[in-house]
Amino acid sequence: MKVFVTGASGFIGSAVVRELLHEGHQVTGLARSEASEKLVYEAGAEVLKGDLEDLEILKQGALQADGVIHTAFFHDFTQFDKAAEIDKAAINAMGEALMNTNKPIVVTAGILGLPLINGSISEESRSPGFPRASETTALALVEKGINASVIRLAPSVHDKGDQGFVPFIIGQARKNGISAYPENGNNRWPAVHRLDAARAFRLAVEKGGKGALYNIVGENGIEVKDIATLIGNELNLPVVSLPGEDAAKHFEWMSRFIAFDNPATNTKTREQLDWKPAHIGLLDDMQQNYF
Repeated sequence: MKVFVTGASGFIGSAVVRELLHEGHQVTGLARSEASEKLVYEAGAEVLKGDLEDLEILKQGALQADGVIHTAFFHDFTQFDKAAEIDKAAINAMGEALMNTNKPIVVTAGILGLPLINGSISEESRSPGFPRASETTALALVEKGINASVIRLAPSVHDKGDQGFVPFIIGQARKNGISAYPENGNNRWPAVHRLDAARAFRLAVEKGGKGALYNIVGENGIEVKDIATLIGNELNLPVVSLPGEDAAKHFEWMSRFIAFDNPATNTKTREQLDWKPAHIGLLDDMQQNYF
């Protein structure tokens, strides 16, 4: 199978590329810079030059492949609305290029902020379409007959080299001299190891169902206070609860995300994809690789 991967040189996308190649697939990776191009080429994939705003390039990549995995995202969280619009346009361009085929497109979305059903986010939980529109955009393609499915990633996809939420929290602790959590810190964040996530992407493009929503969580929910406590212990900093305004100052742009309570289940995902997380959990990974 020839798979077109956006974000192919990124933290998650590069693991997806390696997983696909290891399982015998051909891969073409989108690369927006010479450095990205070099990484994709050295991984063993073909390169298509362009970025998420090059819609004609995205269509070309989709048309020339047997399937698409979309992992790229404009990761400037201070301009999240702009990032969401770029993502929506990219998904529509690639999806509509696959119109009247049964070629799969696997779209990346998130668990963060989805509604709870009986106390947890399940595969039946539905995205409201904000702050990120990836899932609702993919499901709109399904209504047009396009074979789209959605990988919902845990807010922490962890491994050595992570540059996401957890490293930012660590950085703010160092910057402000305290390891903080909002309010009582009992809100829960799911997590998944990057290599487990990569396997899920590969399985989804191979055998995913049209309109399927997959909850890619290895751990169903870790209390934010436990994350802050580990950071405080590792950095020898006081662990502090912060109320609303103080938390907003400490966490800056991340304050809009840090207080979400997101316990999530993955029972249906495991059954549908025959997927089982196999790698270490977030707290152990943090101790080994984050400090």
